[in-house]
Amino acid sequence: MDKYRLRTAVWEITLACCFSCEYCGSGGGKARENELSTEECLELSDELSVLGCKRISMIGGEVFMRPDWKEIVRHLTEKDIAVCIISNGYMIDQTLALELGTLNIESLALSLDGPEHIHDRYRQKGSFKYVKRALGVLANAGVPTSVISTLNAENEKTLEQLYEFLTDYPIFAWQLQACLPMGNAAKRGVDHRFDADRVIRFVEEHKDAPFALGIADNIGYFTPGEGSLRGNLSGKACYNGCQAGISLIGIDSAGNIKGCESLYDERFIEGNIRERSLKDIWEDPDAFAYNRRFKPDMLTGKCASCDKKLICRGGCRSMAYFAGKNLYEAPYCVRKGDEK
Repeated sequence: MDKYRLRTAVWEITLACCFSCEYCGSGGGKARENELSTEECLELSDELSVLGCKRISMIGGEVFMRPDWKEIVRHLTEKDIAVCIISNGYMIDQTLALELGTLNIESLALSLDGPEHIHDRYRQKGSFKYVKRALGVLANAGVPTSVISTLNAENEKTLEQLYEFLTDYPIFAWQLQACLPMGNAAKRGVDHRFDADRVIRFVEEHKDAPFALGIADNIGYFTPGEGSLRGNLSGKACYNGCQAGISLIGIDSAGNIKGCESLYDERFIEGNIRERSLKDIWEDPDAFAYNRRFKPDMLTGKCASCDKKLICRGGCRSMAYFAGKNLYEAPYCVRKGDEK
């Protein structure tokens, strides 16, 4: 187990949400009937700390729909676990922003998917103005703020407009991620395909942005500018293969543990913390086998012959599974075979 060190978790603390977004991967809306209690969440926080977890991305649903969210966040930060909360911004007014400013969170990431007419169509009518309000009150409260945009066939064409809008706010980062054809996106037939080459060019052309601008782990891989594409100013932030079950886990609001919360399918559930401790699940020699027992000869298609296959290992597992129905081949990799 020495090579498997838990460092990061994505924790869905509730499925309750005030929106029902067109491409919500978890199909958020109503809370699950069996969501973890406050006590169970605090005990899980302790287990995460003991295992060495250093960073939590807290998601929903909408995090702020859970009444005890502050207690859970405070318990995590008191254990020196960095917490980033991802929110649709609807509930973030001046009062909530000031509360966030007292909790020592690492950041608040707002979901923003395009200019007003685009964002409102995929999220909820009027939702853009609430994100705009949130950007303002979070800045006034001194809360470190970033933006995450989920790209699809339509909004990818509006990146320049969104960039111009964001430069008016003191955000520290903007991440572009691919829409996964799962959850609502699959049910409602959202066209998730977009021109990834053009997105990469957009990031390269805006390398002097006033904030860190980068692509998520489900876009790429290993094009000539790879080291500078992932929002890291060092120029050396190369994709290092799917980390599900290697250094990352996903936790849903009922206590199910997966290697990644974007692997939203029951086949990837490794256990439940109500039945086994997190330590037992993490250290189970049979857990996360799709990654821990990975061998290069599992790769198919162009991934099998790629000279970066030992590093990339087939790209993002969730994108491969949901878009390509094959865990070991990146369906939308934009790398050309002659690139070095």
